[in-house]
Amino acid sequence: MIKRETWVKTIKDFQEFELPELVERDVKVETDPPIKRVVSIIGPRRSGKTFLMFQTMKKLLEKRVERDRILYVNFESDLLVGTELSDLRGMIEIYYEIYPENKGKKVYLFLDEIQNVSNWEKFVRAITDTENVQVFVGGSSSKLLLKEIATSLRGRTLPYHVYPFSFKEFLRAKDFKVEKYLSSSQKAKLLNLLEKYVKGGYPEAVLFEREKEKILKEILDVTIYRDVVERFRVKNVKVLKLLLKGLMSSTYFSVHKFYNYLKSLGMKVSKNTIYNYVDYFSDSLVLYTLRKYSKSYKEIEQTIPKIYLVDNGLLLISGIEDSGRYMENVVFLELVRRGFAPSSHNLFYSSSNNKEVDFVLKEGGKVAQLIQVCYEVEDPNTKARELNALIKAGKELRCGVVLVITWDHEGVEKYKHKKIKFLPLWKWLLES
Repeated sequence: MIKRETWVKTIKDFQEFELPELVERDVKVETDPPIKRVVSIIGPRRSGKTFLMFQTMKKLLEKRVERDRILYVNFESDLLVGTELSDLRGMIEIYYEIYPENKGKKVYLFLDEIQNVSNWEKFVRAITDTENVQVFVGGSSSKLLLKEIATSLRGRTLPYHVYPFSFKEFLRAKDFKVEKYLSSSQKAKLLNLLEKYVKGGYPEAVLFEREKEKILKEILDVTIYRDVVERFRVKNVKVLKLLLKGLMSSTYFSVHKFYNYLKSLGMKVSKNTIYNYVDYFSDSLVLYTLRKYSKSYKEIEQTIPKIYLVDNGLLLISGIEDSGRYMENVVFLELVRRGFAPSSHNLFYSSSNNKEVDFVLKEGGKVAQLIQVCYEVEDPNTKARELNALIKAGKELRCGVVLVITWDHEGVEKYKHKKIKFLPLWKWLLES
């Protein structure tokens, strides 16, 4: 049980806390939804969820909302370890004791890393129903939050997803303004910044570049131990670490092959355990598994998935040096920001007779676009391989909208009676 004086300290300390200077995020959170809804902010650890909450608080202050009508609580604070449902009820009672004049006013309650509190959704639902309180919840676990939202808070939430910096946000953090027409020096600087961006977009690592490696290693360690080992009570940490290494170094990942690899090392672990561990990393928003497109849901689930990470910084500290992999991962993450995701069943890859297309986008129940990511297209053999795969997939999937994203090549070319559009990565990333 959390002591009364701890809640008093938490509530009063926040009133004296000076909100930090922020790099404005492109995610704009609704401060006062027209219909009463709990606002949920979900994203991976250190992606900027807390700062997005601070950005929302600043927006409230700009609207002349009094500071004492805003309360922020972070449940990863060492003072609040072991918080229970009854403690949450006590917290709000103490808040109204301190600020009784706010009982009849609208209060804005921000609950960060709320998944650390069991049955939190019962408190949120009750306070939303009985008090004039706008609740914002944030967390770094997809299933733990979404499961509870889907049951107790069904139809009562307004979800927002936050990820490491987009390229637009990265340029904003670096004080680089993109103009419609770029000089040679501006273009060179832009490409130099793009080189840095494809090596990772975690906000903290971008803003404190000298400490980048240290920050990234810490993020990975905390993600493994707090978000996976502690949360899911993983006992075989050695296998977990080997698995993460295998996932990071693989474009495709086969549980069967990894199982045999562990067996060759004399390590006994079931395939179900490996599947569970992959799910844990996915749940903690560390990685995504992309499936091959098929009209059959069963066939989709049986395909070997491609692995994408939530940030290229994790590839960087793993010692992976593959410019094509970095670039493809950046494109994947941008597609996720734009609303395409494996979990939404509107993003896939395509493969037929060793001819692969990186991304298949579905809209309105049909294939809407095919995207191929190719670092450079100067080599005729590479170009032919990539374009042949696009044309073949276009015919099979009945999709005429095709795009090749390159590092810096732009144009429209005719290939086998088909017009192919080539677009530089930086231009594609800066599209609305």
